[in-house]
Amino acid sequence: MLLEKFVDHLAYEKRYSAHTVAAYQRDLAQFHGFLKEFGMEKPEEATDKVVRRWMMQLMESGVGPRSVNRKLSSLRSFFRFARMVGVVTADPTALIDAPKTPKRLPEFVEEKGMHRLLDEMAWPDGWKGATDRLVLELLYQTGMRLAELLGLKVGDVDLSRNTLRVFGKRQKERIIPIGDQMTASARHYLAERSTLLGVPQLNDAFLIDPEGKPLARRSVQRLVSYYLSTVTSQQKRSPHILRHSFATHMLEHGADLNAVKELLGHANLAATQVYTHNTVDKLRRVHAKAHPRGGE
Repeated sequence: MLLEKFVDHLAYEKRYSAHTVAAYQRDLAQFHGFLKEFGMEKPEEATDKVVRRWMMQLMESGVGPRSVNRKLSSLRSFFRFARMVGVVTADPTALIDAPKTPKRLPEFVEEKGMHRLLDEMAWPDGWKGATDRLVLELLYQTGMRLAELLGLKVGDVDLSRNTLRVFGKRQKERIIPIGDQMTASARHYLAERSTLLGVPQLNDAFLIDPEGKPLARRSVQRLVSYYLSTVTSQQKRSPHILRHSFATHMLEHGADLNAVKELLGHANLAATQVYTHNTVDKLRRVHAKAHPRGGE
């Protein structure tokens, strides 16, 4: 079945993450189910009229423009693949315009809140405290994605050079420098880990739970949400908020945009430029407040 071949193409040729592949599968399974109402058994049988009707149904049911765009993007990728392998000759999504989406600036935690968290927090003793602190430091001080954090191996952490080797989207490798304080936290964590479970192998997961299993995605999400709730009242308290905070604070302190792009592992500069809006807004407020004629 073409759909199954497409999923294999994403996973093994494009080397997308399991999370991304699962998102494509959900979108296409939903579209496949919609097609059955029109007597179509395969996604590749769809016409542009059917695609438009699907999009209309999604929006009428309350699905937001961003989600509709993501689903349309999944469908476009599927039909590009279908044309590449010669199953179809025309792409029914080619002439379809994506719904307009309002510009949404990335949310972030204020710098003073992050200082309060990392400098004043009373961390739990032993293993839990060492793990919790290191997770927060890694996410905030490197800007890495949650999947990248969970994918870290012991051999990816070079404490003699103060660097981390991270594998991002499509397994693209990048090297991220870390500061002395975080290196000290990593040494403390590894010491606690060795006491509890013995000296790890280079290919072992770097972050593990007390039973020696790789740290679970949900447990990281929970601990980040809990600790951020102690320093901010904002509703979004996910690991990705720490990535946004990293980029925003770097730019506020004068970091070069291209350098931040490389640290984040973005494929193009446009993805990084979204963080400059927050920085410009802050400068605008400072100017209005401090300049003699700034408020005019």
